[in-house]
Amino acid sequence: MNHKSYYMNLALKLAKKGIFTTTANPRVGCVLVSRGHVVGTGYHKRVGEPHAEVFAIENADDFAEGAIAFVTLEPCSHHGKNPPCADALINAGIKKVFICNLDPNPLVAGKGIAKLKAAGIKVKLGTKSPKGEELNQGFFHRMKTGLPFVRLKMAQSLDGRTAMKSGESYWITGKQARSDVQYWRARSQAILTGIETVLQDDCRLTVRVADLPKKHQKLPNDFDSYQPMRVVLDSHLKINPQAKIFQSPGRSVVMTASNDQNKIKQLEAIGAEVIQMPLADGKIDLNAALKWLGNEHINELLVETGATLAGAFLQQKLINQLIIYTAPVIMGSSARPLFEINIEEMHKRLHIDDFTIKHMGKDWRLIANL
Repeated sequence: MNHKSYYMNLALKLAKKGIFTTTANPRVGCVLVSRGHVVGTGYHKRVGEPHAEVFAIENADDFAEGAIAFVTLEPCSHHGKNPPCADALINAGIKKVFICNLDPNPLVAGKGIAKLKAAGIKVKLGTKSPKGEELNQGFFHRMKTGLPFVRLKMAQSLDGRTAMKSGESYWITGKQARSDVQYWRARSQAILTGIETVLQDDCRLTVRVADLPKKHQKLPNDFDSYQPMRVVLDSHLKINPQAKIFQSPGRSVVMTASNDQNKIKQLEAIGAEVIQMPLADGKIDLNAALKWLGNEHINELLVETGATLAGAFLQQKLINQLIIYTAPVIMGSSARPLFEINIEEMHKRLHIDDFTIKHMGKDWRLIANL
């Protein structure tokens, strides 16, 4: 591995430390190198706190002048909750900047690089860019489309079943697969489900740090006081105000088409947010729901739901990434299917071309990009 790749990998490793805490912001790491030695490091931790470059410059102290910076995302050039990072690099006397990815935020989008070059700083773009794109899939997607990056998580038997006819589903997969799900929850800013799942399982949809994979348990997190937003699609407001999904820190949102004021007041009294949504074919309009979530600065949305809503997301082509855990068990033809989706002819079947498969204990995890 060459030195440029080594230092950018180090910056990416730093950026990953913010994967559970940056929420609406991108995950960014910065490494300063002088005469072949790392003299400063930093990463962005939370919205409103200093950016990675500022931490790295402070860490380097007097060694920042004349150093080379390796940054995972184009330094910002605008005044937001923090002053421009491009200015911080210029003022620190940085002589050269390697950048992993351009920032698609219209407020930045090349302007940070232009500012650096105008100050006489050499700029190189694209070092380890695929790794940076994966780290900030949600942020990049929202900046480009206004919508969150949607992951759909499902667990199934070998014969493609997700629950028994009665609804019983605990547990299809083993402990390692269930631990992996906690990671996907933890890096998401919102988790969405349907009312039938809530009524059947009385789920919490929270991140449990003790259940995270061990390699992620030591990453910085605020889950004792902050949890991803829980979103329930509930057209007719059938949800019980005593449901467990309302009993954890963080925002609980019920999207509905009902105007039952008594029920709305009950939900709002326990701190839930009731959001009116239009219907499409008698169901909550999923496009409208995603647009609302994008406006709430949700970068990554994890959908954990049953076959009907999962099938609707799939059929409407609203899924960016599909995560399916498959257990080596047979549940039988009366059990519930993975997707409720109507495909009558072979040529209309849906193809998945871009995927990876990994063993998770006795189970398999498939991740497919759609």
